[in-house]
Amino acid sequence: MRNLTLLTDLYQLTMGQGYFNEGKHEQLAAFDVFFRPNELITYSVAAGMEQVAEYLEGLRFEEEDISYLRSLGCFSEDFLAYLRGLRFTGDVVSVREGELVFPYEPILTVRAPMVQAQLVETAILTFVNHQTLIATKAAKIVDAAGGGVMEFGLRRAQGADAGIYGARAAMIGGCVGTSDVYAGKLFNVPVSGTMAHSWVMNFPSELEAFRAYARSFPDNCLLLVDTYDTIKSGLPNAIRVFRELRAAGHEPKGVRLDSGDLAYLSKEARKALDAAGFEKAVVCASGDLDEYSIRSLKEQGARIDSWGVGTKLITSADLPALGGVYKLAAVFENGKEIPKIKLSDTTEKITNPGMKEVYRLYGQDGMAIADYIVRDGERIDESKPLELFHPVETWKRMRVSSFRARNLRVPLILGGKRVAPPEPLSAIAAYFRAEKAHFWEEYTRRDLPHIYKVDLSESLYALKTEMVRRGKGD
Repeated sequence: MRNLTLLTDLYQLTMGQGYFNEGKHEQLAAFDVFFRPNELITYSVAAGMEQVAEYLEGLRFEEEDISYLRSLGCFSEDFLAYLRGLRFTGDVVSVREGELVFPYEPILTVRAPMVQAQLVETAILTFVNHQTLIATKAAKIVDAAGGGVMEFGLRRAQGADAGIYGARAAMIGGCVGTSDVYAGKLFNVPVSGTMAHSWVMNFPSELEAFRAYARSFPDNCLLLVDTYDTIKSGLPNAIRVFRELRAAGHEPKGVRLDSGDLAYLSKEARKALDAAGFEKAVVCASGDLDEYSIRSLKEQGARIDSWGVGTKLITSADLPALGGVYKLAAVFENGKEIPKIKLSDTTEKITNPGMKEVYRLYGQDGMAIADYIVRDGERIDESKPLELFHPVETWKRMRVSSFRARNLRVPLILGGKRVAPPEPLSAIAAYFRAEKAHFWEEYTRRDLPHIYKVDLSESLYALKTEMVRRGKGD
């Protein structure tokens, strides 16, 4: 595994030198990871925590890293000696991968000595921001398609790692397979793919190209039928080869469409295949698809069984960054918590101070009511009614009773060591599906969704209000 300890911004290390000089490098601190609202974010699917755990367990500066840092002329020899022995010894609590998460709630908290906690900010945000973004995009595409989505984005990803870990995230979001062979091996997930247009073009005729492919893959024969003319040649030639396969004792898999009027062509393909007796042959579509085009195709009556989605999934084309942030929530002196807050003239950028927990409240019907952020150690009494209120527009209130509260976060790292082994991606994807079923469609739909409530407890709200008042000199 690669050593990614230097996967950080320089200012994390220059702050580390400063903390070291001031004797604050071992001061215990807590940082929260959360994201702010965006008009395209109705919900997000948490992902990337596995890579956070791997990174933190492997944190160590090699001699070549120390030599490089020395060459920058920024750091003292005693600080470099300190870095040489540095390991991550802190704790991390986090939501599970596959959890539905919403703006402002701390989805991950790091509690560690200050230099450690500061150093790891950049890498943690890299892992969580990217994979959460792609898992969420995949979930929305799968939701529009109703299933059967394959991730085909590696060649359009913004680099190899984005393709590999984007494929991982897409599987969490509900994709059933990937074209990325490396990701298939690394994460033990299904891989999918057949032929490109170049295969068809490399034979004297389309029919010969189809026959050659069928000879190599008689039991997995899915033919790309739009290289020349889908209606006049692609479909007739595919059906001819399918008949030859059946005569030899094999059943074809289906056809793929990659261009043109996919709604019309898929309906024509379905009619032609059914008329020829290949009712079980699938029609697969690909070509710059996303949740918007898939929904449009379905509204047009397209007869598409599976979808290959590449560029707009792997790049999250309409929302290229999640915007997750990593903010100081507390420091500790002599074992005592000292809450910290970031102030701003922009209300949305004022942070929630102190150590916190996040609970999801469910009604008697099992459906999610709201998420509730409380101060660490604050108890929720499920036997008593609870009044929720908007954290900014506090006159907006709702009283809930007969509810169940679930703590969304669990330990990921304790004392520098991971708490549990990695989960299979299939289990993470199943967890996401199960949790999404607890949300009304009004909260997760694409168009004009209801805003899911993320509220603060009275105690946390009071702490925040008092810190804002003091900080602004009121």
